[in-house]
Amino acid sequence: MSERLTFASPMPASVRALHDWHARPGAFARLTPPWQRITVEAPPSGLAAGTRAILRTHVGPFAPRWVAEHVSHVPPGTPGEVARFRDVQRSGPFARFEHEHRFEPAPGGGSDASWLRDEIDWELPFAPLSTPLRSWARASLQRAFGWRHRITSFDLASHFGSTPMKLVVSGSSGLVGTALLPFLTAGGHAVRRLVRKGAAADDLTWSPERGELDSGGFEGVDGVIHLAGESVAEGRWNAAKKQRILASRVEGTRLLATALARCATPPAVLVCASAVGFYGDRGDELLDESSALGAGFLADVCRQWEAAARPAVERGIRVVHLRFGVVLSASGGALRRMLLPFRLGLGGPLGSGRQWMSFIALDDALRVVLRALQDDGLVGAVNAVAPEPVRNADFARTLGRVLGRPAFMPMPTFAARLAFGEVADELLLSSQRVVPRQLQSRGHPFGWPTLESALRHNLGR
Repeated sequence: MSERLTFASPMPASVRALHDWHARPGAFARLTPPWQRITVEAPPSGLAAGTRAILRTHVGPFAPRWVAEHVSHVPPGTPGEVARFRDVQRSGPFARFEHEHRFEPAPGGGSDASWLRDEIDWELPFAPLSTPLRSWARASLQRAFGWRHRITSFDLASHFGSTPMKLVVSGSSGLVGTALLPFLTAGGHAVRRLVRKGAAADDLTWSPERGELDSGGFEGVDGVIHLAGESVAEGRWNAAKKQRILASRVEGTRLLATALARCATPPAVLVCASAVGFYGDRGDELLDESSALGAGFLADVCRQWEAAARPAVERGIRVVHLRFGVVLSASGGALRRMLLPFRLGLGGPLGSGRQWMSFIALDDALRVVLRALQDDGLVGAVNAVAPEPVRNADFARTLGRVLGRPAFMPMPTFAARLAFGEVADELLLSSQRVVPRQLQSRGHPFGWPTLESALRHNLGR
């Protein structure tokens, strides 16, 4: 049995801007919800008829290949026509799946407003045996398209009025970097990756360990985003691991800052990742960018990490150190590791549960990076956190409520230290009650300022 679903939402951009966002590299990745296990084998190269997207959708042990082909495209400005494009499933998990994207003028004719309308005609295979799955499939589509409309509106608002930039990004394979590249390219910016081994023709390569980086690749670049560094949360710490954590941040940042300083025409801005670990374990103290350096291994790493960008500062490059809190996304990082025990009803607070957690939704983190690139008033330390930090026990209760599971299975302090070693004291049990004073003073908008809103957005609930 065939069914039609329609989703319609107002968008903060013109029909042309809405259409062009969908046509750019990165839009396809941005429209994939983080809770869905989807592997993109070949993204579409535009909206023209005949263009195909190839992906795999992972459902339990199954990973069917999904091939979608664009069969029609009506660009904005076509006389007597609504701008739209249509794609159909050529092979995949549905018996039939046809999807029309319509970009409609807003009622009243506002030049910077439009409507996005998605119309999906779909049918499950193996009917009538699959009939019991229809409600699940319908709910999954509703969750996914709710996400797609939220993220489209968020991205369009984030990039509204932006001047296209030429950018270089290091650390593009990490949680933030993986999402940042499509966010920027869908917004109309040209992005090159700085990687240890080039995978694409326009990649820039470097070797922080050997001190190798050609500064010539940065001529004519507007900004650089530096996210590279050894993972702090993965694996137990020993002397070798701690040395890699420190060296990957300090040596890489110093090498990059020195190379930028040598450019004849250096980039205007260098945005460097840092972390709220700068503040150490501070109990209930309210912390902003003016707060003093804390104690501990991670605090010292952050101190040296930020200091390593000094050559760029001395060259007159505006340097922003984004002190990230826990970045929340169902696609990776801390939240993804928490999901299984919490879904099994085995989640709960760590230690006393009274320690403060400073977090930020991944998409809000991307908007902060863009703000740091564009806002000349942001210089030095900027706390990249949501405005309402929470205690660990409140985090556990909220995540349990969003998932519809109990969250009363605590992990005592001694058990956390036994399981994670030094990581427990530095990351899991440490208390940092951090607020984004710099961003707040400049009226920066957060899409998901509270923990519950961030979790519901990322989990589609």
